[in-house]
Amino acid sequence: MQSMALSLSHSGSIESYIQVVSGINMLSAEEEHELAERLYNDGDIEAARKLIMSHLRFVVHIAKSYSGYGLAQSDLIQEGNIGLMKAVRRFDPSVGVRLVSFAVHWIKAEIHEFVLRNWRIVKVATTKAQRKLFFNLRKSKKRLGWFTNEEVQKVADELGVNTKEVLQMEARMSSQDQAFDLSADDDESGNFAPAQYLEDKTANVEADVVDQDWDSNANQRLYSAIKTLDDRSKHIIQSRWLADDKTTLQDLADKYNVSAERVRQIEKNAMKKIQSVMAA
Repeated sequence: MQSMALSLSHSGSIESYIQVVSGINMLSAEEEHELAERLYNDGDIEAARKLIMSHLRFVVHIAKSYSGYGLAQSDLIQEGNIGLMKAVRRFDPSVGVRLVSFAVHWIKAEIHEFVLRNWRIVKVATTKAQRKLFFNLRKSKKRLGWFTNEEVQKVADELGVNTKEVLQMEARMSSQDQAFDLSADDDESGNFAPAQYLEDKTANVEADVVDQDWDSNANQRLYSAIKTLDDRSKHIIQSRWLADDKTTLQDLADKYNVSAERVRQIEKNAMKKIQSVMAA
């Protein structure tokens, strides 16, 4: 089943992959239930493929909430895809929930495991200047324990940096990796771990993606409708509704050498045509 999801390594850039999966049609509740029954009852591989493909956009949406930790988005998505495939294989349509609600756990679990294997909270030196300070500071630190104020000032003078940078780097060098998740002993201690705040647990993934898909389709329909207008009507609509700096009726009237009332009528008729095309 792992070969069913689009391969990130064969789809070009991550942007083109996201564009492709965003264009895959979403399933209605009825279509999803029918496919899930075919897979669950008959082992229909084609049904599994359709279920997976139609939910790849959800994986992208979830993976984006784990960005900012030094891990490639393509890797996060790939791991999430594995979780999606595991979810599809285990999904029971008789439970009465949508697949995405069931799959969220499996997608996040795979991403969590990947982050756990590859992520370090404290990145000691991320810029060229910080790396230089890091290595020089290691040479300057002759003993265990924290620098005294005099030592901090001396190192700062020798390296040509301010004392704040020295103190920050010393803190980074002295820090330890934090556990990704709480241990069993920490459950009731009030401590926190990255697993608790790494992603937004309040988000409704299904609703968010459906809303995004609706907005995207609405925008496409809008611009397609505008293209059906004549040049003057198109310019009036764009100037009055889509431009950052809205144009007044009088300015447009002066441009086209007509009355402001005539511009308003053209605008009104253009809006009616746009609404008619979008509703078709």
